[in-house]
Order: sequence, then structure tokens, then C-alpha cells
Amino acid sequence: MNYDDFKTIVTTTFPHLRGEQLEQFAAMDALYRDWNSKINVISRKDIDSLYSHHVLHSLAIAAYLKFQMPQAWERFLGMDVAGTSPETGSRLRVLDLGTGGGFPGIPLAVLFPEVDFTLCDSIGKKTLVARGVAEELGLKNVKVVNARAESLDETFDFVVSRAVTSLENFIPWVRGKYSEGILYLKGGDLVEEIANAMGKFRMRKGSVHTWGIENWLSDGFFAEKMVIFIEKQ
Repeated sequence: MNYDDFKTIVTTTFPHLRGEQLEQFAAMDALYRDWNSKINVISRKDIDSLYSHHVLHSLAIAAYLKFQMPQAWERFLGMDVAGTSPETGSRLRVLDLGTGGGFPGIPLAVLFPEVDFTLCDSIGKKTLVARGVAEELGLKNVKVVNARAESLDETFDFVVSRAVTSLENFIPWVRGKYSEGILYLKGGDLVEEIANAMGKFRMRKGSVHTWGIENWLSDGFFAEKMVIFIEKQ
């Protein structure tokens, strides 16, 4: 998928995008190719699929918010539920845990400039890439930290992540660090994994929601990929 194909999809789904944001998305290809030549954070055979396999995959979280959680969607856009701008100090705060080279955090930060994102990874060289790309894109709403989740002493509204581990491992890492929910990108047969996590952590029935990305994108790459939303317990 080239940038023009990507642009057609995102401007159709997210018509609020401004020219500056589209320029930031367009710049990602060259930036990630340059960084990837120095620090390999994306498979070299996968870099040509940056927009489909990485940027669009990240933005599936935004599509989920728009189609399944419209009130949260308005808040991510920097609007309250009545459609007016929120008071100063009420910006949403989102933690991207295990961000790697900046996914899903950087594409989401471009889409949602009124949200503050903290991109966290325990591997230093990966945070160098995420920080470098964020700075070169001019993202003022992104902070990158090289740390383990357990060491963070902040609380966020939401946690986002892209398949860094099983839910049984991930949930304890972020316990007590979010007030509203987890938006997790994961693939494969998730029935047993979700059931095990719900049993182990005594999660409320109906508090875990799954949404197939193929509801938004017909590309076969997304056939078994999901957005999982876990409500605050």
C-alpha cells in the first residue's frame, strides 16, 4: 500500500484530518526507512508495508472509538460530549506501553493532537526511534520514556498497546495505571486467552469487548486481528 491508498482510507474514515496531519502521515515513510536503516525496529521485508501493517493497524484503535465508543471518540478529538471544547486541563492522557518504534502511539498522536501520549518501552534503542520520529514530525503531544511499566508513577485515562504479550501478562503491568480502559491490538484465536484472563483477574462479565478490524478494512492482513477493549475493573 502506498501513501495515496492510505490517504484515501484515512480521509474517508476520519474527515476531520487537516493538511498538517496528512503531511505528518506522508512524512512517516521516509522517516521510518531512515531510522530503520540505523536501528531495526520494523522487519526489513515489512517496511514496504508500513502504511498497511503498521500505521493503519495502529489507527484501528481510532476506528474502534469512532464506530463503537462515540462519546469517547469525541473526547479524543478534544470535544466534550456536547460537542464543545473542554476546559483547560482536561486533556486525555494515554499510555502506549511497549511502543517499540512508536506504534500505535505515533499514528494515534497525529490523529488526536488534543490528547497527550506517553510512549513507553523498556528497550532503549527502540525509544530512540520513537523519540526521533516524534520530534521530526513535530509532535508536541508525545513524550517518550525508556522504562518498564512497573516503574511509572503516573496514572492515565487509557492504555493502548499492540500485542506485546498475552493479556495475562499485560494486565498486571498496567494495574492501577489507568482510570478508564485498555485498548489492545491482538490477533489470532482470542477466546481462550480472554477467558483465562477474565478468570484469573476476576473481571466482570461483559467488561471485555472485541471488534474485528476487518469490519473496517477488507485487507486479508486484518482477517483475524482485533481491537480488544477492557473496561476499568
